Amino acid sequence: MNFLSPRALVLFLVVTFSCLSSVSAADKKPAANKNAWKPLPGAEYKVYKKTKQGDLHLNIYKPADWKTGDSRPTIVFFFGGGWRNGNPSQFEPHCKHLASKGMVACTAEYRIKSKHDTTPFECVADGKSAVRWIREHAKELGIDPDRIVAGGGSAGGHVAACTGTVIGFDEPDENKSISSVPNAMALFNPVVDTTETGWKGGPAQLGERCREISPIHFVKKGTPPTIIFHGTEDKTVLFENVERFTEQMKQKGNRCVLVAYPNEGHGFFNLRKNSEDNYYSTIKKLDQFLTSLGYLEPKQ
Repeated sequence: MNFLSPRALVLFLVVTFSCLSSVSAADKKPAANKNAWKPLPGAEYKVYKKTKQGDLHLNIYKPADWKTGDSRPTIVFFFGGGWRNGNPSQFEPHCKHLASKGMVACTAEYRIKSKHDTTPFECVADGKSAVRWIREHAKELGIDPDRIVAGGGSAGGHVAACTGTVIGFDEPDENKSISSVPNAMALFNPVVDTTETGWKGGPAQLGERCREISPIHFVKKGTPPTIIFHGTEDKTVLFENVERFTEQMKQKGNRCVLVAYPNEGHGFFNLRKNSEDNYYSTIKKLDQFLTSLGYLEPKQ
């Protein structure tokens, strides 16, 4: 029968203990956070809301000449993706453009189905939280709390529209004395009717609660001035939906500019290679709208 020498036995025990320790350490190593987005290049990255599914951030772009004590207009964008997918980077080019024009421009994270296993109701609550946080931190951000724009595309356009229309969905731990309603809205092929009369995906996902977050059903006198960009051939969100929204806004005495893009479908406004005309066209008209509100300086 073979026995290990004392020296070999000690070496064997050291190696065995080291391996077991490595396995134990590996077991204890935290898993990567699948809910985490990465900060966008060149942006300040600030937490605006803590949720049980993870922290939510704003990617904030400031003008080159920004300084402490400024009182700039600001805009916050919400990305599209059917409340299920998407990424704040969708509106990165819009933010960089508007920052170059003198605004503080943000693109927001918010909870979505694929990352957080949430519903559209949480999306709306997060949108309201983002607007409220920006207004609450106006001094820190160097922005005017009375010149805040909510913008977004598709489902993100719905989130933005809800901040200016829908009642409720304010988080219980937030300061309700600070309004979550923006001063203006900029919507790109937005979902504005989540009931059976509008986007069919609304009742399918929201069931009997579909009216609770349907912007068109909350339009009233005093709803923030709005610009809407929409393709006439949009098969995802029918053009007729935003026509009705615009008409209701005007009937209530509100300003609503509907910019139609003939023969264009859903998502036509995004900046894509070899297809930039619509992006630059919508940006130009957005600039004009913001200038008319006094949020951008007129061209000299």
